[in-house]
Amino acid sequence: MGRKLSTSIETFSLLLCFLSTASALDRSQFPPDFLFGTSTSSYQIEGGYLEGKKGLSNWDVFTHLPGNIEDNSNGDIADDHYHRYMEDIELMHSLGVNSYRFSISWSRILPQGRFGEVNQDGITFYNNILDALNSKGIQPFVTLNHYDIPQDLEDRYGAWLNPQIQKDFGYFAETCFKSFGNKVKYWSTFNEPNLMVKMGYIAGLYPPARCSQPYGHCPYGNSRVEPYIAAHNVILSHAIVVDIYRKKYQTKQQGSIGIVIEANWYKPFTFTFMDQLAMSRAIAFDIAWFLDPIILGDYPQEMREILGARLPTFSLKEKIKLQHKIDFIGVNHYTTLYAKDCLFSPCESKIAEGSGFVFLTGEKHGHFIGTPTAVQGMYVVPRGLQKMVLYVANRYKNMTIFITENGVPQDCNG
Repeated sequence: MGRKLSTSIETFSLLLCFLSTASALDRSQFPPDFLFGTSTSSYQIEGGYLEGKKGLSNWDVFTHLPGNIEDNSNGDIADDHYHRYMEDIELMHSLGVNSYRFSISWSRILPQGRFGEVNQDGITFYNNILDALNSKGIQPFVTLNHYDIPQDLEDRYGAWLNPQIQKDFGYFAETCFKSFGNKVKYWSTFNEPNLMVKMGYIAGLYPPARCSQPYGHCPYGNSRVEPYIAAHNVILSHAIVVDIYRKKYQTKQQGSIGIVIEANWYKPFTFTFMDQLAMSRAIAFDIAWFLDPIILGDYPQEMREILGARLPTFSLKEKIKLQHKIDFIGVNHYTTLYAKDCLFSPCESKIAEGSGFVFLTGEKHGHFIGTPTAVQGMYVVPRGLQKMVLYVANRYKNMTIFITENGVPQDCNG
């Protein structure tokens, strides 16, 4: 995160694994108000599975089902942050970071959504974290939803496939604004909802593990319809929460609110006009899918042309909610890929529609687009980050941007 540059872009540096070249960096090379941060999500680090009266989350249930996780591990203990958060904050302080982005576990605050009581143990836990961060001069950046939701909402009405979740998410968010808003200046409604929807409702690899062939092999789901319903409810949930914050809390608490998107960059596979169009479609089905409705008021035209009636429409009332927009855009960027046309050209991809009839690859004629990393499909392409940020700045009228995640995936155990 950090200082505002001439293009109104702000940056947020995520430290993943330390590189051997880290010693070459000097803090004096950066402006005094530049924010260096670390970033986590509740399910990935907290543990404390059912401690402190926490309810079951969708990820608790998903990871306990045999076969969903390759090594059958789960987040019951994780990094034990629930018990060791003070040690973790001391480590952050010793590293010299001055911001920390983390998410709140919905099921730790409201184990049954709006159908149950507010869990005061959960409120106390996050207040303690916020107090410790502020005492160390570490700016909290709080995410309201980083994939995990109370399992009760999935069981009751199908979670993101049902408009009821909009009311639930608004209730959860307002509970957080009331409980923590005087200690938080930066709120994100969602982290990577585009990835959450793709993995949960197209590929079926994240909960609720819904999909259909040829996208995946799930007992339930429809990969050609459900992701767009789920995304629509996410976008409207976001709009409701921003509306609540704008009208009831922002003036008093003096904070800002935004959303964080997974934002890969794409290069045309060839210089042909078809592959250039494919690149535009890839961006539309990734970045613009969520940011266009939130900032520009409707889905990108590329999606409407391909999906037709399967892409929901916004009512006049919903469009009024969307007019509240956001204060900043967070972008998580890890790779650049080639985009190859599958709409007008022969294509090796069997899963084309969900990405706009685009085949995405990091390899061309035996050469990688950048240095491969420890994560398959991710490559080191520094120029891609620059191009992605400039695209977002230009398309969304120079809105403030935070680079909320960025780095080189490594095998830290190797």
